[in-house]
Amino acid sequence: MKDEDSRYEAVRSRDARFDGVFFFAVETTGIYCRPSCPAVTPKRHNVRFFVTAAAAQGSGFRACRRCRPDAVPGSAEWNVRADVVGRAMRLIADGVVDREGVAGLASRLGYSSRQVQRQLTAELGAGPVALARAQRAHTARVLLQTTELPVTEIAFASGFASVRQFNDTVREVYAATPTEVRAAAPRDRAARRAAPGAAIPLRLAHRGPYQAGAVFDQLAREAVPGVEEVTGAPGARTYRRTLRLPYGTAIAAVQERTRTPRAGTGTHMGGWLDARLHLTDPRDLTTAVQRLRRLFDLDADPYAVDERLGADPRLAPLVAARPGLRSPGAVDPLEPAVHALAGRDGAERLVHRYGKVLDAPHGGLTHLFPEPAVLAEAEPGGPLGALAAALADGTVRLDPGADRHDAEQALLALPGMDPAAVAAVRVRALGDPDVAPPGADLPDSWRPWRSYAVRHLCVAGEPVR
Repeated sequence: MKDEDSRYEAVRSRDARFDGVFFFAVETTGIYCRPSCPAVTPKRHNVRFFVTAAAAQGSGFRACRRCRPDAVPGSAEWNVRADVVGRAMRLIADGVVDREGVAGLASRLGYSSRQVQRQLTAELGAGPVALARAQRAHTARVLLQTTELPVTEIAFASGFASVRQFNDTVREVYAATPTEVRAAAPRDRAARRAAPGAAIPLRLAHRGPYQAGAVFDQLAREAVPGVEEVTGAPGARTYRRTLRLPYGTAIAAVQERTRTPRAGTGTHMGGWLDARLHLTDPRDLTTAVQRLRRLFDLDADPYAVDERLGADPRLAPLVAARPGLRSPGAVDPLEPAVHALAGRDGAERLVHRYGKVLDAPHGGLTHLFPEPAVLAEAEPGGPLGALAAALADGTVRLDPGADRHDAEQALLALPGMDPAAVAAVRVRALGDPDVAPPGADLPDSWRPWRSYAVRHLCVAGEPVR
């Protein structure tokens, strides 16, 4: 939505379809909001539009306390796009700038730091440092309002280099001190704040309808014992898994149940999945959340997908039956690659043989999925060893910023990785929304959402041809 008059119409109608796609700021109040903000609609001449929250913050606007624009789903555009800006946004969301700096981000993208700064600023109105700063501010607010961690610990867990930088940023973004942000937590969050060391309660927002049942069905079928488990009755299941993260490990639990927003809060609303994260190091919060979002495909735009696929006579009844069907991703790119080569049983064997054992089991969760370097050393030779070695030494890159075409070519050069396996890896590990299985003659009218079209056919039990 590039036209500013169209954007203003979305704001006037409080259209939540565009939450996260753009933000608007009101010059008379100095506040920026999401399009669905329930506050009185400002006059057109007082409104400015921004592609990112970071750009609004960089122009001196503070986050609205009523609609909390920092908590919107991520823009689906970054999942679809395969160019450097899309790849950079996926890497920044994964915390690469906080861990490796702008130089590390640029190195992963194959550009100079100056080129990355220029391209992001030109298109998004903010460079990588500002984008990462906005993300740190959001992480800080989540920790302040959902945990009882000391403020000093939250400062460093959020990725800030100093307490002073943390205090200044929180005051600038939220027009409140960290203590005031904590005190302003919604009642339900304040009541269930986690003590230090306890699991952090989270709401993983999504836009539009969400077919949780189909996602949990797939996760239950593919769950690798020891690393994943799905418990409970359909409609109220819990997906739990272990996570290996940059600073430590985590146990994540996500509920199947979705919540319907209150009537009258917007024309087109989404919802959220309730989750809990037990982290050994709170610095991993942002990365853990982003990896869960990719696994559950929470940043998709179901309106764009359903509009395109619903116009096809073959798919129309399937889309009508399951609006908002998602295409799940992965928290660790090695996992879908191993699934493609060894299957679920083979993955289970590798987990119990080479996966790191948790210090204390959590229900059926006992292991972390093995690291590529461990698998490469333990199973040298053969397709699995070649894959693990290529991931370990960087010959194959499947991280959020990987070039999808380059990754496909590198995978095809490995023994045992046939086109069907590579297509599966593109969908799950790389989050590619437009993959057609080899040999399937799918119409071009389904582009750029062929991955979702295949999901509709598979869930309905229809052949993909």
